[in-house]
Amino acid sequence: MTARHRTIRIMAFSAILLIFACVTINIYFPAEKVETVAGEIVEEIRGPESEDEKKEENTAGEKQGFFGGKPVFASLVSTAYAQEVTQVSNPTIRGLKDRMKERFPQLKPWYASRVLTEGDDGYVQLGDDQGLGIKEKSAVRNLLAAENKDREQLYREVAKALNIDAGQIDKVAAIFAKEWQKSIR
Repeated sequence: MTARHRTIRIMAFSAILLIFACVTINIYFPAEKVETVAGEIVEEIRGPESEDEKKEENTAGEKQGFFGGKPVFASLVSTAYAQEVTQVSNPTIRGLKDRMKERFPQLKPWYASRVLTEGDDGYVQLGDDQGLGIKEKSAVRNLLAAENKDREQLYREVAKALNIDAGQIDKVAAIFAKEWQKSIR
């Protein structure tokens, strides 16, 4: 075997090793878990859904069958996820939920008057504040700042509890956004 053939074989072998050594890292994002946690947390902070929404769900369930039109296996998997996820809590999360629950009655009239709105990014946004006086504007802005600060920390804590990379907190916030928006209707 010549030196040239040996070099080609070594290079080919090295290339094959390099190909097998490259590992694709797929960062898994547990969207279903986050949705479940978000629904539970938002309901705990803002109270259970309205009676009209419960009736709509029950009617939809009756039309679609016992498992809401899902295969039995899918329903069991969803239940298993829900049971696993409900344990996402720590003293920081409980404290944040308590503060946000206490603050919600102050926010509620501002949502009703559209001075505050729920953004798609998971944070409260200032809506139409033109009819407000200086004191009211200041009060609304203080509530908004406090709520958004707690939400940011809540999203970080939930991500940490679910072992979600800190770079994906925006995804956590976006999932929470849908739950916050549903709770205001």
